[in-house]
Amino acid sequence: MGYREEIASGRVAFAHLIKVWHERNGWSHRVLPALAEALDLGRVHNSQLSMLRNGKLAAPGPEVFLALGRINQLLAAEVRAGSVGDGLRRRLASQPELIAALEASAQPVQDEGSPVLGPGDLMEVFVGLRLPPVAFDLRIADGEAGCLSAALAMVFTAGRPWRLCRDQVLAAYPPEKRQRRERFADVMAGQADYSGSELDSELPDLRRTLAALGAAGEGELEADQFLDLLRQKARLLGQASGSPGSDDLAAAIRQELGRPFNSIEGPRSPSS
Repeated sequence: MGYREEIASGRVAFAHLIKVWHERNGWSHRVLPALAEALDLGRVHNSQLSMLRNGKLAAPGPEVFLALGRINQLLAAEVRAGSVGDGLRRRLASQPELIAALEASAQPVQDEGSPVLGPGDLMEVFVGLRLPPVAFDLRIADGEAGCLSAALAMVFTAGRPWRLCRDQVLAAYPPEKRQRRERFADVMAGQADYSGSELDSELPDLRRTLAALGAAGEGELEADQFLDLLRQKARLLGQASGSPGSDDLAAAIRQELGRPFNSIEGPRSPSS
């Protein structure tokens, strides 16, 4: 892989990292820039975060990585189980909304049991020299998106026919745009598959759908756990289906009918 490909891959990985970091903590885009400014840790603007999240910022300045890395290290050192340390609390005394945001959630970017990522580590992720922590890497390849779409439909319908679940599942699906709702319904019915990028962008709302259905609260199943569940389900579906041919389909239909095909009598001729 050449350096251009490495950087392109790293930019996508970094976009996922920023997206998951925000979603996992429930932060608005204002939190990180406000923390950087209030604590004088570097400089990152709302617009830069938005572009990083969408993989559209090709060359962020060093102050961006400095700000994000220092904030990440500070969270790991100063916030424990919803409790903001006294030193950090004093530094943010004039910003009560930031204290409230950190008390609600302040998970740093790191793999469990591994060192927290600092400015240099984040820059290495961005340029493709380092993989992001596993729990913050939700990249979905187009090659696996079809299997994951099938697994998603099986999970949301519990293996039941779509027509029996349609109204309940659609009522739980949060987006209101008709195009997205129709696309979701087609995937659930097995008439279409999400692409990798579509499924990636749908993950937050798919988790909200699970919560609305009462299957799992948003805090019970993180994005990486949900994706891992879908991948496991996709593997099981692949093992169950194998490589079905026409004979296998015929056997499955006979099993559904509940009796051997040759025992089904056709219409009698007038002479019989």
